[in-house]
Amino acid sequence: MMERFKYSGAKLKEISFPLGGIGSGCVGLAGTGRLVDWEICNRPNKNSLNGFTHFAVKVEEGGRVVDARVLNSDLPSPYTGGESNYGFGPSRFLLAGAPHFRDAVFTGTYPVARIDFSDDTFPGQAALEAFNPMIPLDADASSLPVACFTVHLTNTTGRALDYVLAFSVNNFLPKGKRFNTHLQSGPLHLVRQQSTWADPDDPDFGELVFSVRGERVSWQEDWYRCSWFDSLATFWRDFTAPGDLKNRRGDLALRQEKDEAMATLTTRLTLKPGESGQARFVLAWYFPNATNYWNPEKQDRPDLPPEEAARSQLLRNTWKNYYAVLYPDGLEINLHMQENWDRLEEETRRFVDSLYSSSLPEAALEAVTANMSLLRSPTCLRLADGSFYGFEGCHAHAGCCEGSCTHVWNYAYALPFLYPALERSMRELDYRHNLRPTGEMPFRLQLPPGRAPSAFRACADGQLGGVVKVFRDHAICGDTAWLKRLWPAVKRSLEYAWSPDNPDRWDPDRQGVLTGRQHHTLDMELFGPNAWLTGIYLAALQAGIRLAEAVGDKEAAKEYREILSRGRAFADKNLFNGDYFIQKIDLSDRTLLDAFSHDTLIGKDSRDVYWHEEAGELKYQIGEGCAIDQVLGQWHCDLTGLGDVFDPEKVRSALKAIYRYNYRSSFRELFNPCRIYCLNDEAGTMICAWPEGRHKPAVPAPYSEETMHGFEYQAGSHMILRGLEEEGLQVVQAVRDRYDGEKRNPWNEFECGSNYARSMASFALL
Repeated sequence: MMERFKYSGAKLKEISFPLGGIGSGCVGLAGTGRLVDWEICNRPNKNSLNGFTHFAVKVEEGGRVVDARVLNSDLPSPYTGGESNYGFGPSRFLLAGAPHFRDAVFTGTYPVARIDFSDDTFPGQAALEAFNPMIPLDADASSLPVACFTVHLTNTTGRALDYVLAFSVNNFLPKGKRFNTHLQSGPLHLVRQQSTWADPDDPDFGELVFSVRGERVSWQEDWYRCSWFDSLATFWRDFTAPGDLKNRRGDLALRQEKDEAMATLTTRLTLKPGESGQARFVLAWYFPNATNYWNPEKQDRPDLPPEEAARSQLLRNTWKNYYAVLYPDGLEINLHMQENWDRLEEETRRFVDSLYSSSLPEAALEAVTANMSLLRSPTCLRLADGSFYGFEGCHAHAGCCEGSCTHVWNYAYALPFLYPALERSMRELDYRHNLRPTGEMPFRLQLPPGRAPSAFRACADGQLGGVVKVFRDHAICGDTAWLKRLWPAVKRSLEYAWSPDNPDRWDPDRQGVLTGRQHHTLDMELFGPNAWLTGIYLAALQAGIRLAEAVGDKEAAKEYREILSRGRAFADKNLFNGDYFIQKIDLSDRTLLDAFSHDTLIGKDSRDVYWHEEAGELKYQIGEGCAIDQVLGQWHCDLTGLGDVFDPEKVRSALKAIYRYNYRSSFRELFNPCRIYCLNDEAGTMICAWPEGRHKPAVPAPYSEETMHGFEYQAGSHMILRGLEEEGLQVVQAVRDRYDGEKRNPWNEFECGSNYARSMASFALL
């Protein structure tokens, strides 16, 4: 195994390896073996723990317990406590006060993780392996809301020993009285965790089910409950006594809402000297009702009492998770996983083996595989019909930046190649629900589907990039009937660039150049011609030609070809400064804003927002800067087979310039007023740089000094595509070196929040 995928010592500190399905949420496996980040209730839940949930092992010899410990390694510092318990030490839920292993080695080959525990005092070898089914093209199998664990044990002593493995799970259900029920089907034992809250349409309704298959299984449906530290202390006394765990079942009538409701399953392995054994555990969850908690559609129902009106609005903004359409409950999901484990694991490992036996450099392979985990994070949802939806990323307890944001998801190349049907569903939702009669497309899809689109203006990169994505998706699936259904909407969206109904006047004269107001992924607008956004426009025209030809729309193809020819000629002559591509703008010309003076932005007149009175120039522009995305349109063309829209030699020169000016081997001496994703002696590639002698605007485009990873992967992979392999790999490795397990989590690249979708630009490296 390649060493880059192994972590130990201090490198375990930040690891949270997501275990879950596409759109089903996930649980994180920490580098030390703890289960963290319980994000299974249709929203993020960073830095969370679920009570005393844990794995443990005890060893018996001749009816005597000779060892017992939790399957964790030493807890990394700090030991002062978190925000809510600072000054009280680590949370008791971390079980740092229980006997445990001294060391661990975490091997992460997404979607499979393995922790090898070590301690000289333990009579044997122990390892915990975890995975989720991840099978390209099989989206349903890859969307199961489960986490699968195999505990491996080897008897390294000279005598026969019994090893008893325990999996304890906390029932955290938010409403009603919690209760746990043991069930059995032959050698398969399950604990179903439910509550008395029985409203099947409520977003808080749900259940957990965990299971083990074994010949000698014992269980506790309830831990002892009282006060102080009684429950954990009593469980540990019960578990570390010789023999099997004795069941305890509390009286539901005596319970209160939110009373602790821990339950445990154990299985026993008898191993001779040198013999190995294993036990398989499955954790499944079922929270069938997703709801728009971040931006619910309001409704006025004066005809209803307040409580009924509130419920009516809640249900209006709620929909079924796709897995809840496929399965009636968590019990069926757990049974399905246990019964099909061998097949699902074999197909997953075939995918893993194919990836990790490739000739990709380690840093590139790590970038590709680590960011596939985004698809299983709470960034992503699957709607009731199976359609795919994504936030940009995650706040700690809510999705961040709604709406399958087109100018972000344009960069995400993992989904279309791993699960192309899901990617096509994004196109269908976008063109069905986000297209206005004028051809304008807001860039954030509103949920539930069918509600009024966002009122904000279109973004040039997102809308035009959609045309390129339709070309790519059709090239992958070959379904021309699908394309014909979408073509009228796609055509209207492309022709919006020169439509008289376009208030932003992108290209009113059909010159193939964006000259008007261009909203974009850096969250403001550029004015005037620039290679970055015009390049995406040229790529969209190139895609439009090919799509029009595919559906027999010869007239459209002819028009697009003429516009493309004019645009390419203009860009070649006017947007390249001999070194790299630029924005052609007179920053001192305030009249550029006059055409848009009737509009407001962030609550102010656009002229006030964009004019810097002190400096006498426009704000938030690039001008003579060297932008990391200056040939983004060409990157899309290279990846989708659309050919050249810029001169190849100039593209190569621009990529060399990005490496020369934007890439820095250390950020120690650089000033960054923006968000901090790279610091001290870390290396990274800035969004925009102004070489010596080039004018930097007094207030340049937002985020210019940042290192946002999706942009970095785009630039690095493009360098490699264009023959600058060494430079491109340096750009890529700089990102991954920052996510080393000690400073940041290798499976959570962030930008505007955690699990950020743009990082799936790394899939271009494959």
